[in-house]
Amino acid sequence: MEEILATIAIALAATIFIVLSFSIYLTIRIFTGKSIRNKAYSPVHATVFDLLFHSQELYDYQTELARKKPTFRFLSPGQSEIFTADARNVEHILKTRFDNYSKGHSSRENLADLLGHGIFAVDGDKWRQQRKLASFEFSTRILRDFSCSVFRTNACKLVGFVSEFALSGKSFDAQDMLMRYTLESIFKVGFGVELKCLDEFSKEGEEFMEGFDEGNVATSLRFIDPLWKLKRFLNIGSQARLKKSIATIDKFVYRLITTKRKELGREQNTAVREDILSRFLVESEKDPENMNDKYLRDIISNFMIAGKDTTAASLS
Repeated sequence: MEEILATIAIALAATIFIVLSFSIYLTIRIFTGKSIRNKAYSPVHATVFDLLFHSQELYDYQTELARKKPTFRFLSPGQSEIFTADARNVEHILKTRFDNYSKGHSSRENLADLLGHGIFAVDGDKWRQQRKLASFEFSTRILRDFSCSVFRTNACKLVGFVSEFALSGKSFDAQDMLMRYTLESIFKVGFGVELKCLDEFSKEGEEFMEGFDEGNVATSLRFIDPLWKLKRFLNIGSQARLKKSIATIDKFVYRLITTKRKELGREQNTAVREDILSRFLVESEKDPENMNDKYLRDIISNFMIAGKDTTAASLS
């Protein structure tokens, strides 16, 4: 009995030592070299743990902070997270001196599992290649007309559903409906297939939508959770959910790529080539080694994320 108690005591002491050591290391990493009192830098509000604490009402919390101070910092291990609601800063970062602001190692690492080598997760030559190809494709009349037709058709469908709710006097989640509308539209423009998420779901479509949303949430949490790598290693919490979501997304997207490639091989009419995936598949024939299925999956997934949440949030 004494040996058991001694073993437990040693294990407990070792655990406490490890936790304390890690806490001290984390504290040093958070507060060292951050120019906290230097007025040349944006003022510090708190550490990244504060964002994790407010994760359930993150946007409301950040909005309230931005009203008091448009630009501020959250300290995190090895770096600082800068948040700004100042239009001049936004223009400087996204337009005037965009070339100065690369994704950086940390962001690429956070985004890599979900977005791979898509445009939101890369810099340099890969970013330029996708930007050039995308801007050219989106400027073509065929894709513009096709996209416009898809969004108008689904908008009519959306109006019908809203009218039904209005006549019945029932309440409904407007943002959820707009999310479904944009996903349905982007999916048609992106892949050339209907997900049917406005009215009836296929089982695969429902699994994809849930996996897609869960993957976005779990990836976003990496930016405010200093322990995400440990969670990924142990396959627990948000990182376990992310792994499952990515498997669902990959299964769905790779099957679409295979199906679309077969369709393109059989069909000669241009209608089959109107969606983005078809146009990238045609482009990939020029460089099959680099533009393989994995790269196509990354490119398309990035466009899906770009089109779905941004459009739905703006409409909401």
